[in-house]
Amino acid sequence: MRIAVLNGPSLNLLGTREPAIYGHETLADIEARMRKVATELRVELEFAQRSGEGELVDVILALRGRAQGALINAGAYSHTSLAIRDAFAAAEVPFVELHLSNIFAREPERRHTVLASSAVGMLCGFGPIGYELALRGLVAKLGARG
Repeated sequence: MRIAVLNGPSLNLLGTREPAIYGHETLADIEARMRKVATELRVELEFAQRSGEGELVDVILALRGRAQGALINAGAYSHTSLAIRDAFAAAEVPFVELHLSNIFAREPERRHTVLASSAVGMLCGFGPIGYELALRGLVAKLGARG
């Protein structure tokens, strides 16, 4: 089983960007932990971080026929991007939306996400460990599909 782990704008700055909100772990730290979990779960991972909305759409569309699922932390695009939601539908790739912070406890504009209605699940507020939890949940969900 192949799972894509996708990250949106500014997530390449993890560890230094607003650590009181997003923590001190870097994206490389998160990816290293994810590789260990992937070995345990016997899944292959591919990682991508893109700051541009169109670039993320291109990455998602390229998953069609190659990945059985995806995790996405689309950052601010979660709240605005119909294009990203539509790309997942076009690629026919089930996905879990995740956020490091609890978006529902933040500013009002962050409390709505256009991706959630199409996601197989959503996880927020658990910091970097959320990536591992989301991966375990997605693999279990995909395994249950048969």
